[in-house]
Amino acid sequence: MNAREQELKSSAVTLSDMEVFIFPELMYSLVLANIMSPRIWRWRDAPWFKGLERMKPHRRIARVKQYIMDHYAFNLDLATWGLTTKERELARFRDFIDPAALAQSNALFGYEGDKYYFDIDIRTHFGLDKYEGNVIPYWKTETVEAMDAFRHRPNYASGAGECVSLATLYAAALFIVARVPLKDIFLMATPLHSQNFVDVADGILTNNRRLVTKTMWNNGTALSAQARRALEHERVTLVAHESGCIHVLYPEATIDPEAFQRFATKLRGFLQTTLTAEILGNFVRHSGPLQKCFQVRWRNFGVDRYIASEKLLAYEGGVPYRFNDDTREKLMEEVAGEDFECQPLPGRIVLDDIEQFVRDNAVDIRTTEGFARLKEQFASTCMNAECAIKGLREFCYVEPRLPNIDAKRLRREQTPLELHPTMSRDEIIARLESLRDQNDSASLAFYAYRDLNRVEAEPFLEAALDRCPACVSAAAALDDAAVEARVSQLVDESIYDDPGRIAHPDEVWNFGRGDGAEKALLLATILRTRHPEAALRIDVTPTEAALHMDGRVVRFPSRKALRQQTWDCTAFAPIAVA
Repeated sequence: MNAREQELKSSAVTLSDMEVFIFPELMYSLVLANIMSPRIWRWRDAPWFKGLERMKPHRRIARVKQYIMDHYAFNLDLATWGLTTKERELARFRDFIDPAALAQSNALFGYEGDKYYFDIDIRTHFGLDKYEGNVIPYWKTETVEAMDAFRHRPNYASGAGECVSLATLYAAALFIVARVPLKDIFLMATPLHSQNFVDVADGILTNNRRLVTKTMWNNGTALSAQARRALEHERVTLVAHESGCIHVLYPEATIDPEAFQRFATKLRGFLQTTLTAEILGNFVRHSGPLQKCFQVRWRNFGVDRYIASEKLLAYEGGVPYRFNDDTREKLMEEVAGEDFECQPLPGRIVLDDIEQFVRDNAVDIRTTEGFARLKEQFASTCMNAECAIKGLREFCYVEPRLPNIDAKRLRREQTPLELHPTMSRDEIIARLESLRDQNDSASLAFYAYRDLNRVEAEPFLEAALDRCPACVSAAAALDDAAVEARVSQLVDESIYDDPGRIAHPDEVWNFGRGDGAEKALLLATILRTRHPEAALRIDVTPTEAALHMDGRVVRFPSRKALRQQTWDCTAFAPIAVA
């Protein structure tokens, strides 16, 4: 295979965020690997999903959400998968992407986003500031099996995964369990986040473990603020779909243009709303820095009293009432008398007046005319009126920064996946097998699936021996004999259920378990870095893996039923630990 094909296949095994960014077809390959996995299919038998087929789509999706909430934590432990260096990764990908473009689009290479991310110091926010100089962490995406296996790590009570892992898990689970057609699921990646848009009713965003509806998008709560962050402040670099993908940096796209246009139209509709009195109140709740621009009037015993919006909102935290719905009166009854002022607070807009103006006038704040009308109405009241009204417009009208499909060269010769929720797991696997020479995502799915009875071993071995630094660093204080003893003592159990499917060395080490073939490769990975000149190979049979190094043999029994093969570990460069 050529260099790009080798890099692509081995990247499908590693599945780091950076690899997914550079090879966008990998995103959907992980979705398909999870769809082939028996794990999510077993969810159908869980009592939680009993009677699911009789539920409406939105309720089915909500059931999947709660199951994921209960069984998986969001995990961004940057040390889990070890460290590499900027120079090493730039050299690896220099033939595939311009380093300057990478630096503008990836947090590990200097991406800061727009002003919002400068303000919060994005590297500190994500914990990247502890890696000085050229050292960067591997951000690896997990299969559902690796996500489940986090429960074996200290301090984890459940499965876990980072945002790409959760996005691909959601896509697979919505298809398998909630029976949402793949044509209605779109995966989106920004430089710092991944989430899905599901074309059901008004639309649903999956955001890490949670779901966000259109109503929730505009409700002004802290959770919705977190959900809005990426699409408000970042461009969408990648959209992946059953029909293909589109990437902001590459001139060619494989996604079906009609599907993309449907997605773009529905997403814009989801992110934009008509200004109403309730939405106005949600904006005030959402916009902490701008709350000082507003006050609320309340008539008590026939006399108008006034309260700063931030004071009133503080009362919402302890009661089930809200100031911008029909429970306002009950909320006002909770307010202490001394928090009211007898006169309007100077320099603040009276929220009641702007609510009435919005009710009486069809104001389209998106237009220049509508913006000017609102500003004119309240500019004399508040010096910050223009800033507040601009913030209101941005709250109501989020324009997603999507790749421009009109500027792309479309490649449409791939055979469609044509997977349907009515198909069985065996039928889906057979269908994907039949498409391996006709569809990129289907082909790469088997490498992400880690089945060495279905793919050649070289891409898997390269990813294992070249990109698993965590086990090497963790074993640094042990001599060779102690390492061999530690590996032999690991629980004799693979995180992958099926025959032929193999975990990577870092997964075996991190989760403290592995089949004999996986243990042999883990030991070989560590020894390869210590003895780079040694002849190192593993002879694999259906029942055993025998590690040979300089005339010595270490044997591990195996239940993986792997076809007989030899893994030449000296064919790949040893890991350079950062």
